[in-house]
Amino acid sequence: MRITTAIACPNIAFIKYWGNRDDLLRLPSNGSISMNLDGLYTQTHVIFDPSLASDELILDGASTQGPALRRVSTFLDLVRERAGLRLHARVESSNNFPMGAGIASSASAFAALALAASTAAGLELNEKDLSRLARRGSGSACRSIPGGFVEWQAGQDDETSFAFSIAPPEHWSLADCIAIVSQEHKPTGSALGQALAYTSLLQAPRLADAPRRLEICRRAILDRDFSAFAEVVELDSNLMHAVMMTSNPPLFYWQPATLQVIQAVIQWRQEGQPLCYTIDAGPNVHVLCLELYARQVKESLEQLPGVEKVLIAMPGGSARLL
Repeated sequence: MRITTAIACPNIAFIKYWGNRDDLLRLPSNGSISMNLDGLYTQTHVIFDPSLASDELILDGASTQGPALRRVSTFLDLVRERAGLRLHARVESSNNFPMGAGIASSASAFAALALAASTAAGLELNEKDLSRLARRGSGSACRSIPGGFVEWQAGQDDETSFAFSIAPPEHWSLADCIAIVSQEHKPTGSALGQALAYTSLLQAPRLADAPRRLEICRRAILDRDFSAFAEVVELDSNLMHAVMMTSNPPLFYWQPATLQVIQAVIQWRQEGQPLCYTIDAGPNVHVLCLELYARQVKESLEQLPGVEKVLIAMPGGSARLL
């Protein structure tokens, strides 16, 4: 028996993933681009233990049953099948940021689990195959395997849908100032929400334009062109939430404080500050700016009613073993 520990960062998507072509394999309807968030992490310990009668899951120190355990066990089955292993596992996982509130906790969780579990099972997977494995647990988890600025290509099948780095963390000093307006677990998880994407009349045109937005975002990152970056990032975020709000039933992840932050960002930009917003499947707002302005942006956000606290994250590295 060997305890293996891995750590992975969540990521913030600039071009969003919302909707699958294949729910079982989690093959996305469009490619996406993201940045890993340094300083925020999930740490996961895995041990395959012959004394266990079933898999065990401990989240933030508490034994967990139900859907969360079933999801982890299903994922561990993929590892066991690949490794020719029949042992059950004990998984202990903890985050240093709010879970289920739109900060990609499932991304870091399954990236860390993919690395820790595959290593504990004796597998030696390269980055591409680790990304493919993590994708099976949570689509966005595949983007938390490589480091820095990451693109997930939609691909045609399981073999060709994986994420890779398009620029290392040090390429661009971009700061994500995360305005926390709620630390509550969202009532509708991303997996359930994604299944509704195609009930929206806006999903098809959103997907049709995705390659253009991907190209603009990729080029803006490589050229460190914040103006072009800000425009396409806000557009893409608004498109995804428009799909959510027009799904059947509709999904409203925003809270009143979410809209207050959005309006403040727009006003501050009109006053000359280079910054933009993006929002994942949750109420919290990611305000992006250059590192030079991060402290000022944080202080301004903290003055807004409804903002509980502000986290600052710079570009983060790849998933790694401890």
